[in-house]
Amino acid sequence: MNNNQSLLGFLNLDKPLGFTSHDCVAKFRRVAKIKRVGHGGTLDPAATGVLPLAVGKATRLLQFLPDSKAYEATIRFGWRTSSDDLEGEILEKNVASHLTLDQIKPHLAQFVGKISQIPPVYSAIQKEGRRLYELARQGKTIEVPPREVKIDKIEILNWQDGEFPELTLYIQCRSGTYIRSIARDLGDIIGTGGTLAQLRRTESSGFSLENSFSLTMIEEHLKVGTLTLFPLDYPLQHLEGITLSQEEAKRWCQGQLLPHQSDESRFLRIYDENGLFLGIGERVPPETLKPKTVIA
Repeated sequence: MNNNQSLLGFLNLDKPLGFTSHDCVAKFRRVAKIKRVGHGGTLDPAATGVLPLAVGKATRLLQFLPDSKAYEATIRFGWRTSSDDLEGEILEKNVASHLTLDQIKPHLAQFVGKISQIPPVYSAIQKEGRRLYELARQGKTIEVPPREVKIDKIEILNWQDGEFPELTLYIQCRSGTYIRSIARDLGDIIGTGGTLAQLRRTESSGFSLENSFSLTMIEEHLKVGTLTLFPLDYPLQHLEGITLSQEEAKRWCQGQLLPHQSDESRFLRIYDENGLFLGIGERVPPETLKPKTVIA
């Protein structure tokens, strides 16, 4: 595509180390010469992996993406840091060479399911209109309230002995979960302390690492006009899809309500008779279909 303003859809970026999610959006805006870009699911600068980018009208669909995430996380035992990862100040170092994987295994189950979690002090959560990391950098004492999060699965990938042994886990969870908090809390339960040493997101909002692109690859494709984006409805397959007749589609796109019977799904993918994705409809009980986000 030579006219980058015509870019429309989703891009599956493999976020590099050291970049914020905002940095990635700003970089793509510059190289693609397009203003309307957003991202789904923030990643810390020290994390890498899947960061979905929405381009053009796709930004209006970010709110409907599935909230599932998956990570490969390496926890270092014996360390406690101010940020619960290696980016922060080291608060404590205790040699934990005595620690074995068998000592840790029984404690992993308590992190699966709906759990209460206290986010890291250095996080983007807002308190009284300020980001927590801004308050932390000012040296202010912060009380971070716990929040309920959901973790679907935890599997052991690797164990490495040493003075400060490291455990690599596969963690499947929902939006809002802080992997740094899991590292900190597991270390506290074990009694050695723990911090997140490495984090790579392998799945996010319907996208996986296998079909992601680096920033360098994206730039190369843009230069020669071969960048292809994922269709608007690609990450929305978790929503029920329905097809409208030509007349219904016309009325729906004009903002009119339509009579419609549906299952329990609140939001639905809407298509016309030719299979064109029109946007997102909202089911209004008992039998009404309301335009929520019209894309076509």
